[in-house]
Amino acid sequence: MSDVERVLAVGGFRIAEKLMLILTALLTIVAASIEVVSVYQSGTVELADILLMFLYTEVIAMVAVFYTGQGSPFIYPIFIAITALARLIVLQGKEMDPLNILYEAGAIVLLAVAAMFILRAPKR
Repeated sequence: MSDVERVLAVGGFRIAEKLMLILTALLTIVAASIEVVSVYQSGTVELADILLMFLYTEVIAMVAVFYTGQGSPFIYPIFIAITALARLIVLQGKEMDPLNILYEAGAIVLLAVAAMFILRAPKR
């Protein structure tokens, strides 16, 4: 592959990445807006609604980290996974097998430990 082809390929992928990030942010804002309208119409705010809003917030933060290059891009997907697991436990906790709840809680602990190691890793 020549240098010109490499530059064009990398540039094309960067443009595609930026466009996908913008699309992801826009779709997340739309989804969050729909959730806010739904909560307003129901007249009640439940824990699952709050956790869902945290998921949307973390997706926006992840897009910002990738777009600006500031911060660790690996932390936000871990936070999203932790929040998603917590939301799953809250939503299905009463109907789930207690052993599955323990597995999911263990996954949250494992993800939290991974986030701690990533945050404490020396920066290059």
